[in-house]
Amino acid sequence: MASPAEPEPEGATGPPNLDVLPAPRRYRLQRSLDWAVLIALAPALLPVALLIGLTVALTSRGPALFRQERVGLNGHRFEVYKFRSMVDGDNPLVPDPTRITRVGAVLRRWSLDELPQLLNVARGEMSAVGPRPTVASQVERYTQEQARRLTVRPGLTGLAQVSGRNSLAWADRIELDLAYVDSRSLRRDVGILVRTVSTV
Repeated sequence: MASPAEPEPEGATGPPNLDVLPAPRRYRLQRSLDWAVLIALAPALLPVALLIGLTVALTSRGPALFRQERVGLNGHRFEVYKFRSMVDGDNPLVPDPTRITRVGAVLRRWSLDELPQLLNVARGEMSAVGPRPTVASQVERYTQEQARRLTVRPGLTGLAQVSGRNSLAWADRIELDLAYVDSRSLRRDVGILVRTVSTV
């Protein structure tokens, strides 16, 4: 689910040390759930994704897919995929409503611009559920405690997204992400996925 540019975290005194991040709670069926979600959604979403990609390409100049480097598990950097929703070349972290395309506005409203991130899930860079992936410039401003968000794979959706999403303050989103890291389980992930459907 999409989220606006994140404000600078408060209380950070310098880049966190990602080499000393604690080991998170794990459960064996996480990747099994990821693949179950992919297999369940693929038949319905693949035609939709192809139609969206074609629509984006035909209605505004530029590529249909937008790629941007994000920080994932244990600080690993990867390219996240999204359908382009702004005029080609604009910085999505500093969104200007006048630069969002008509198609892009619809995609953002329904979080359809995030669909290509299913590729990131298939590649193991993301999971179905987890804290949303962020950019390196934000990670550099994390406190050591906030950096614990990076001890799990980033997700398509997460506890913060189903608990208020864009209406939450940055500090509240961080706390929810850390609460998820400390209590993640198959049951909780399934619950978040169910809540995501109703939230979207």
